[in-house]
Amino acid sequence: MTTIFVELDVRPILAAGGEPFGKIMETVAALAPGEELRLLAPFRPVPLFQALGSKGFSHEDREIGNGDWEVLFRRAGKEEFVDQTASASVEAQWPDALMHLDNRDLEPPEPMVRILEAIEAMQPGEVLSALLCREPIFLLPELDKRGHDWRGGFDRDGTTYRLLVRIGARSEAAE
Repeated sequence: MTTIFVELDVRPILAAGGEPFGKIMETVAALAPGEELRLLAPFRPVPLFQALGSKGFSHEDREIGNGDWEVLFRRAGKEEFVDQTASASVEAQWPDALMHLDNRDLEPPEPMVRILEAIEAMQPGEVLSALLCREPIFLLPELDKRGHDWRGGFDRDGTTYRLLVRIGARSEAAE
């Protein structure tokens, strides 16, 4: 399947003193199946990464010269679930999850607290699965710091973030 990029250049909007966020969201909402967004901006639009990430989009960005940036926003499907791996070896087989948490109805920081409490009761090599309504941006570095592998990504519809955590070796720093 060929990807078609709908281009949106927000540089003229910003040069005129306007706010492009509404136009960006309007363009995203109008994307047809198979269409993705190619955004051109006069700076790297970091806050937009999370805003569209919460709607199920991944991004690739690169500077194109004169301080301008091109960002490709793609719908995150099940095939991208593994692409968002942080510390885990993609090739490694993961066992089935022993614990399942549905945290979609909880407000931050409760999902993070529940997940961290649950993994404390698990053994190395066991897997926890969790459903969340947003990307757990503060939890992921904490999992890395504690020595756990994780894989995560949005479902095809972009409303549910699925997280798998494989419990790592317990830290010797806990002595």
